[in-house]
Amino acid sequence: MHGQCLLQSAISRPPSSLVEKHHSREYPGPTAGLVPHSISTGVSNLSLRRSSKSILYSKFLDNGLLLPNKICFKVTPTVGWLGPRAVLASDLAASELVEKFDLDGQSQLQVNVVKSTAGSPTTIHLQVTNSNPSLILHWGAVNYDKKNWILPSHRPNGTQDYKKRALRTPFTKSGESSFLTIEILDTNISAIEFILYDQSREKWFKYEGQNFHIDLPRGDSGTPQKGDSGKPQVSIPEELVQIQAYLRWERRGKQIYTPEQEKEEYEAARKELQDEVAKGLSINDIREKLQGGGSLGDGSLSMKIPDDLIQVQSYIRWETAGKPNYSQEKQLQEFEEARKDLENELSKGISLADLRKKLQSGDTQKKAPDRIGKPKNIQRIHRKKRDILQMINKFPDKKENIKVSVEPEKRSALALCSQVMEALDGGSVLQKKIFKFGDKELLVLITNPRGKVHVRLATDMEGPLTLHWGLSKHSAREWTPPPLDILPEGSNLLQLACDTPFKEGFAGDASLKSVEIEIDKSSFLGMPFVLSLNGNWIKDNGSDFYFSLREKDTKPVKAVGDGIGTAKGLLHAIAEQESEAERSLMHRFNIATGLTKRAKDEGELGLAGILVWMRFMATRQLTWNKNYNVKPREISAAQDRLTDLLQQIFTEQPHNREIVRLIMSTVGRGGQGDVGQRIRDEILVIQRNNECKGGMMEEWHQKLHNNTSPDDVVICQALIDYAKSDFNMDVYWNTLISNGVTKERLGSYDRKICSEPRFSHDQKYGLIRDLTAYLRTLKAVHSGADLESAIATCMGYSAEGRGFMGGVRIHPISGLSSELPGLLQFIMEHIEDKWVGPLLEGLLEARFELRSNLLKPHDRLKDIIFLDLALDSTVRTAIERGFEELNNAQPSEIIYFITMVLENLSLSSDNNEEIIYCLKDWHHTIDLCKSKSDQWALYAKAVLDRTRLALTEKAEHYQKVLQPSAEYLGGLLGVDQSALSIFTEEMIRAGSAASLSLLLNRLDPVLRNIAHLGSWQVISPVEVRGFVITVDELAKVQNEVYGQKTILVANRVKGEEEIPDGVVAVLTPDMPDVLSHVSVRARNSKVCFATCFDPNILDDLRAKEGKALSIRPTSSDLVYNEIKVNEVLDDSENLSQGHGVSQGIALKKKKFNGKYAISADEFSDELIGAKSRNIAYLRGKVPSWVRVPVSVALPFGVFEKVLSEDMNKGVAEKIEALDKLVAKGDFSKLHKIREIVLQMNAPSQLVGELKDKMQRANMPWPGEEGEERWLQAWMAIKRVWASKWNERAYFSTRKAKIDHSDLCMAVLVQEIISADYAFVIHTTNPSTGDSSEIYAEIVKGLGETLVGAYPGRAMSFVTKKSDLNQVKVLGYPSKPIGLFIRQSIIFRSDSNGEDLEGYAGAGLYDSVPMDEEEKRTIDYSSDPLVVDHNFRRSILSKIAQVGHAIEELYGSPQDVEGVVKDGEIYVVQTRPQM
Repeated sequence: MHGQCLLQSAISRPPSSLVEKHHSREYPGPTAGLVPHSISTGVSNLSLRRSSKSILYSKFLDNGLLLPNKICFKVTPTVGWLGPRAVLASDLAASELVEKFDLDGQSQLQVNVVKSTAGSPTTIHLQVTNSNPSLILHWGAVNYDKKNWILPSHRPNGTQDYKKRALRTPFTKSGESSFLTIEILDTNISAIEFILYDQSREKWFKYEGQNFHIDLPRGDSGTPQKGDSGKPQVSIPEELVQIQAYLRWERRGKQIYTPEQEKEEYEAARKELQDEVAKGLSINDIREKLQGGGSLGDGSLSMKIPDDLIQVQSYIRWETAGKPNYSQEKQLQEFEEARKDLENELSKGISLADLRKKLQSGDTQKKAPDRIGKPKNIQRIHRKKRDILQMINKFPDKKENIKVSVEPEKRSALALCSQVMEALDGGSVLQKKIFKFGDKELLVLITNPRGKVHVRLATDMEGPLTLHWGLSKHSAREWTPPPLDILPEGSNLLQLACDTPFKEGFAGDASLKSVEIEIDKSSFLGMPFVLSLNGNWIKDNGSDFYFSLREKDTKPVKAVGDGIGTAKGLLHAIAEQESEAERSLMHRFNIATGLTKRAKDEGELGLAGILVWMRFMATRQLTWNKNYNVKPREISAAQDRLTDLLQQIFTEQPHNREIVRLIMSTVGRGGQGDVGQRIRDEILVIQRNNECKGGMMEEWHQKLHNNTSPDDVVICQALIDYAKSDFNMDVYWNTLISNGVTKERLGSYDRKICSEPRFSHDQKYGLIRDLTAYLRTLKAVHSGADLESAIATCMGYSAEGRGFMGGVRIHPISGLSSELPGLLQFIMEHIEDKWVGPLLEGLLEARFELRSNLLKPHDRLKDIIFLDLALDSTVRTAIERGFEELNNAQPSEIIYFITMVLENLSLSSDNNEEIIYCLKDWHHTIDLCKSKSDQWALYAKAVLDRTRLALTEKAEHYQKVLQPSAEYLGGLLGVDQSALSIFTEEMIRAGSAASLSLLLNRLDPVLRNIAHLGSWQVISPVEVRGFVITVDELAKVQNEVYGQKTILVANRVKGEEEIPDGVVAVLTPDMPDVLSHVSVRARNSKVCFATCFDPNILDDLRAKEGKALSIRPTSSDLVYNEIKVNEVLDDSENLSQGHGVSQGIALKKKKFNGKYAISADEFSDELIGAKSRNIAYLRGKVPSWVRVPVSVALPFGVFEKVLSEDMNKGVAEKIEALDKLVAKGDFSKLHKIREIVLQMNAPSQLVGELKDKMQRANMPWPGEEGEERWLQAWMAIKRVWASKWNERAYFSTRKAKIDHSDLCMAVLVQEIISADYAFVIHTTNPSTGDSSEIYAEIVKGLGETLVGAYPGRAMSFVTKKSDLNQVKVLGYPSKPIGLFIRQSIIFRSDSNGEDLEGYAGAGLYDSVPMDEEEKRTIDYSSDPLVVDHNFRRSILSKIAQVGHAIEELYGSPQDVEGVVKDGEIYVVQTRPQM
């Protein structure tokens, strides 16, 4: 976008209290938004009450501007800062056209003058057409006495003083023309004179060789001011003059005045009020106007019906009509209709003041229907079609980027010497800090042994160094001279301080120098100082050093643990500097910059530490300012340094962009952070400060965290009114109901508000204070104020100064998309639309357009990031507001919302590959829904499950990276424990992931109903009774023994766990495959096992902790009821029954038969296990189109033989010793045994025999590719043997009372098939026991994702054996990951402890491929098995036929594993179905 653009939207900060009049002018607040100059002389500087935008909006048109019409829906005068006010041109209808001048035949100068009125200056507008961008106005003013030029003190932005004889002001280029506006405040000025200068052409433009001369019309009084037409001036109360002066200062940008300017402004305010009195207003009228938040001097009070009230009524009419897009003509008509409405009210006898109060209280709002039907013709932007796979961000595993600093960094000589001196003083440390100055350090150590305060300063700086110091006796940082009796040797006492030279040596280290001072601790508060080195002062970030000499009142802190999983050294550095950081935000940002430089080199955990610290700051867990005065510009400069560094890290470390974004959202502009996030943070502060954590306030807190909406503004106002009325409940309900928030509406939220507020009188003023501040935050969010500020910063704007305040010129960011301005304008026009779909589309399109700018370096990248953060935040707020829209929505509408939230989440995430593929799946779901496919809901349920897994993975990553740092640093800083325990939860709830989860929860029951899935999937249908116990993870209790029949409600079940003794049922929201290990184990052990999809049912089960239940599975559901305790206790059935385990299963220990390797025709039950024998049996017996890979084996006894070799004697001794410890119950040694097994060496005979057998079977010998490949194969073999000591396998055999030493491990060697799909078949349906049905599951890639602990579900199907071509899909795949491998060799475990009668040992031991599998994220939306009906039916039918053929061959139900490659079916193993 070329040139400068001005965002023309009437958005401002909501009205604030007039008590701000007492604020110091030295510290103006941050810019909240941008408001265009009001063209109407009747309505100026007014902010929005009910809406954040003008109906008569402005548009970006190429390089020019369409200026707002006279009617702007900006109402309710406010004392809030409106930001810089742009002045580009005047309303010509209200101007006097003086003249047009031809300049050079191509350009034309046009001059318009707007006559001054009460409270407004004379304004001159200059426009030069067809101009160059380098045009300068060289000008001055003429007094009525027509003497020399004078130079007005009020000047446009960018004006320079030329040799104290003239002013030079640049024009603003917009389109083909240049514009300039001059405001004349001095009523003694009668004219201006000027010439034009084109810098690029070095050309002057004059009028017939002379200056251009423009006479100015006289103001309302007709003469230079001598007192309002000669009438005596009226006396105005000084407090009203002060308020009016404050309002003038505020609407002119809160600039810093000189004393002369302050005086001039004060008298101008007085004159404005006197003018109003002269027009007939009483002092009481003026007082009521000002104290009601209004502003005088705009002529509004002298009109019968003020324009601001007409604008309020116009807005209400427009909103009631559904916020249509009116033409300009229609807008003017609506304005006049609104005027008639109000005239009609006045004709009924209502006063103007009452009318204003009625409008401002929102009384007319209740006339608008609460729910307006969805508009038929909704304006939408055109969304581009994009290849969303191009949006993938994929970085290496972040483990590679994490540096875990378990110990603090290496200590310097100064730090070591400090330890010596601390020990010398008995460890009684009051203060200790080490400052860094480049590669040099300064130690300040203050101790208090034996009733005296010892101050030691030491350093490794070189050169003569002097301590310039004093003492504070009455107040902190006060400078008074120290007593003579404590001065160190060589000191020089000055008037208010003392100079003491550093002496050589410190704690025995001659390379250091130091000063030591002993002070009576009862006499002084603290010690200020600076250093002098070679004539240069050394200070603390530009301020004096200061240390307290008193003992701190420290809060007891929680034990912080060992800091594992954190950048521990960095967290200690943060804690050490917190006392300095809490002095002011300037100090905090400066310190944060230094620590962030360090964190940058410590990877993700280092940045996590900074994020946690900044988040503690943003949520007011830490002190922001401790009696330290600092100028806003100093805070801004410190903040700029920090955000500049974060911008640099964002560019240099793309894998850490997400965490950098989170840090920047806590810092923001001016320390305010993300306003949307502040809604969540500040309610916690209000509850904490006012001790109101229960009842209605807690319900509202939950509602705010769940989905904040414009209703929250009303609720907050109702609470304020309630408190102000001394807690009159009628006032509370009146405010709510009059604004459309009824009791029924409060109860309709996802997080209902059912209680009434109950406060005590001692809470009154704290609540009014905090809720009033909170109301501004709520209004800021729901009017898009933060977003507007970010847009204006990126799009650029020019704002002329007003009064004696300088203007602002922000240039547009270069390189932005040409479509972005239009998108941003669309967003601001629709920011408050009830129907948020089009707004969300615009927000996402704008984020997509910004994305390319975020991925490359830019000198203003941080401004782009802040805009993206603002858009992201607005998406979240809009989604929450849109939940009501979805109450009765069709599934397709909810799915569309889900796709938009996923888009938003993907644009904010580092590794977003899984999110992108979920998004792609949802788009395919929409297509299926539109095509009316009978499978669309079943497919959508799988996509929903996959999306939930993606959210879970993201939440777990946040928990892993952030929570340890939060707890450790929070402990060091004494942060409230309640804030620490929910730290990560609050971070997650603040993002799009929380909104997405709510949408998924809303859609889930709808899909289950359409797909006839019910609330349960019963994996093992067993009727049981037991006592309920809730656990987080099944894996954590799998080795427990429960003494009574137990029903476990487990939040997490991965699929590889064992079921603990005593457990009769496992109920979980997790979704392990029906053929996973834990599922098979449940069925074999006669344990009820089921997945519950309904969170309400799960909550009910968890609430029954400790109670006795009976569980009865049905064909499609699971029914549970409470029963009497004795119904469980009286059940005398032994707990070991039902587990299907015979007591004391005996294994026949196998011996080495003299062969290290055997071929398939040598397989026998004495040499190898059933797995190898079965695969050999299949060869030549299955149909010819079924392939069976060739195989060889390392038989039983080979492991023991190799271990007994002399070369492995040391390994054998270690294993024997560790095995004894395991037998005694030290199960931690199992892992160590596995590691030692990997140290075994291979006898040459084993290598030779295995090579021979493999080559004879036409299998590739790894050694042919080099020694390294053989070593890979040998390591895989050892891993199979080592899996004998897997925890799961060990405990399983232990429970079955199998002697672990009798377990022998053969190794089946097969050529691995690089599979497209892998499957497992059960030839009898395991869920129903129906032997007429075949059940199978199939996954993309290798079968490890099916039988191992990989999240998500496989595609599942059943078919009747009577018609194998009729396949019924039960569930579509939701596994996010597939495993793929090159053509290779796999070494499969084949023990003598598998497939025993009464004991299912399959799956306990490892099968290890020689090469590592590649993990790939699966795209099901393009997978033919999912999207191609004919292909799916063909493959699934073939798989069913294979299972049926093998069952026929063996004559019993079979558990078959196989793969699909290029449409061919391979069977890799079969065993009896258990």
